[in-house]
Amino acid sequence: MSETSHSAPPSTESAGFEKGFDKEQGEFEPKPMAEDSDIENSGAAAPQKFYGGDRDVESQRRLSRTSTNISEEANVETDYIARVLTGGSRRSNRPTPNMGGGKDYPPLLNYDKDLYKVEFDGPDDPMHPHNWPLKKKLPICAALGFTTFTVAWGSAIFASAVEVVAAKYHVSVTVGILCVSLYVMGFASGPILWAPLSEVYGRKIPSVISIFGFMLFSFAAATSKDFQTLILCRFFGGFFGAAPLAVVAAAFADMFGNEMRGTAISIFSLMVFCGPLLAPVVGGFIVNSYLGWRWTEYITGIMAAVALLSCVFLYEETYHPMILVQKAKLIRKATGNQLVYAPHEQVEIDMAELVTKNLTRPIVMTVTEPIIFLISLYTAFIYGILYLCLEAYPIIFSGYKMKGGIVELPYLGLLVGCVVGGFVIALFFEPQYNKKLAANNGKPVPEARLPPMIAGGIAFPIGIFWLTWTGNYPESVHWAAPAVSGLFTGFGLICVFLPAINYIVDSYLFFAASALAGNTFMRSSFGAAFPLFAIQMFHNLGINWAGTLIGCLAVVLIPVPVLFYIYGKKLRQKSKFAFDL
Repeated sequence: MSETSHSAPPSTESAGFEKGFDKEQGEFEPKPMAEDSDIENSGAAAPQKFYGGDRDVESQRRLSRTSTNISEEANVETDYIARVLTGGSRRSNRPTPNMGGGKDYPPLLNYDKDLYKVEFDGPDDPMHPHNWPLKKKLPICAALGFTTFTVAWGSAIFASAVEVVAAKYHVSVTVGILCVSLYVMGFASGPILWAPLSEVYGRKIPSVISIFGFMLFSFAAATSKDFQTLILCRFFGGFFGAAPLAVVAAAFADMFGNEMRGTAISIFSLMVFCGPLLAPVVGGFIVNSYLGWRWTEYITGIMAAVALLSCVFLYEETYHPMILVQKAKLIRKATGNQLVYAPHEQVEIDMAELVTKNLTRPIVMTVTEPIIFLISLYTAFIYGILYLCLEAYPIIFSGYKMKGGIVELPYLGLLVGCVVGGFVIALFFEPQYNKKLAANNGKPVPEARLPPMIAGGIAFPIGIFWLTWTGNYPESVHWAAPAVSGLFTGFGLICVFLPAINYIVDSYLFFAASALAGNTFMRSSFGAAFPLFAIQMFHNLGINWAGTLIGCLAVVLIPVPVLFYIYGKKLRQKSKFAFDL
């Protein structure tokens, strides 16, 4: 392949090595690809250190890049992904069948295969998603944003119906909370499937299948006749609805370059948090109206149907390798030349390989990558507290004699805090990041994403202490005092979560979907577990001391982004999956 400069973040392939699958170790290891003479003839820069796997090897060179050469970026990316996805395909032990009709095997064609490989046509190729006009990107962003909002909404709207459902089916409130927890547990398990599928089949097909299944199980939950059916439908609703949590951020990264990626992903993050914060407010009034609890699911199903239509008709495939596959098909149809191909078409799907490698990759990355594990642990704690608040807020504000949908209104303080945090990141921190990006010749600087995470880490425990210590004394402290604390808590939620997602995307690039799936798995597991002990904790410890416990844990986690800001680059250099540009 060409050794010229390109704009992609250099992959292991671009450093003079291609990823091969080590069958003995079951992992990808760098393998030599180009000779020294090839590098010298290409006019490349001097060799630099390449960090692959557990060891440093001297690369032939790390490809330099500019911020505009998209064609070479796509070439490296699509070749690399095709190699990764086919790297471990097993050879069949079955005998090769004959040609039939008495014919011998045909001779191999002697031709330069690269001449028939489809690529993007230079830096301004209109087919490349980075070059799509804004009027084309906006409907796609709107469709993906609404889809994410809908599935996040579905996770929390049922919280307002827990007591009613528990009474109807004669179960305890804690058991009734399973309707929320199992949905979020579906969030945890779903991306393990949807993220790798999006790296094989593109972003659109998994997204459409996901939201279709989510719609079906939402209506099934609304019509359930017993508690067992209800919790099963809630779990599978979360499982099918989980694709946007791992795929949408990757789709935004497909469409936007380094300068705009942070702003685009902020839309995703706001949808992830605004849905669960707005849903209980609406759900509270639905449950206490003549509509009843079933309409929390009917309305969610209707929203899912709208999201499905938007994905089908507004969302155009953004995954770069799949766009080249579509281009290759058009060229073959127009020319009749069947030798034309896209690198991604050479991906050989082996179901055993898909299960053992691709589907387990998010879990392996979470366990073996310190960046993903610790960042995911932090975001998981924050996410768990978000869902714990679904039970804690009614406990706190019922002390102010609030009932029905009114008791859910203080969630709006959290919502406002999240929106304010999103704007602060977009208007203040993103310009600062773009300056560092420009100073690094347009290459991502993952650690530069972390300052707002540090600010959010400080604001979050302030909000928790404020909420629980003022809310513990309803007879002497006005209800507005704990309600206003949501500004700090919400600000902390979004300022921790959003930079964490951007940091993972910038660090893992081609493996962003799998890295985010690992992150989603851990945080959704926390989100599923925390509501189950919220009632007991706040009643047994008391509102003030339960909040003190949560706040102290949040304080302990404050150094996490600080440590990554200092040592993150060294950790990425030692990683098998992360990139150091």
